[in-house]
Amino acid sequence: MELAESLAAIALPCYIANATPVLVAKLLGRTHPLDFGLKLPDGHRLLGDGKSVEGFVSGVLAGTLMGWLLSPLGLSDVSRAFTLSMGSMVGDALGSFLKRRLGLRRGDPAPLLDQLSFLVVALASYQLTYGDLSPLTVTLLLLLTPPIHLATNYLAFRLGLKDRPW
Repeated sequence: MELAESLAAIALPCYIANATPVLVAKLLGRTHPLDFGLKLPDGHRLLGDGKSVEGFVSGVLAGTLMGWLLSPLGLSDVSRAFTLSMGSMVGDALGSFLKRRLGLRRGDPAPLLDQLSFLVVALASYQLTYGDLSPLTVTLLLLLTPPIHLATNYLAFRLGLKDRPW
């Protein structure tokens, strides 16, 4: 597989999974918090209202669908895309968990954590499951994702899908 194809096969399920909850929240209006409102002894929510059951499930489904769409091209398959999508959503939730522990509120910026937590967990999950990620692919994704993430978040802000441009 060519480098560009390899990057697309890994990145697209992750990026789609990570972006879908924003659209779902906007469409549904009201969602159910993934942490069910649980507060930890530090007084902060486990994840906060920004992570929803609907967002998590729709992210996994949308990213997996992307793998299914890529499969006729030989770029991915449903199981690999599911692994990446699930890893993306777990990584995104982990990022929120860490932000709450740091005392950051929903929407507060956390440079690199906001842009990479979803990808790092997705890549780790994929590598543990399949073991065929090249160091070059990982390096390029880690370098390319922050500016792509910032640009797409700014676009979502301009389109009225997000409250903040980051």
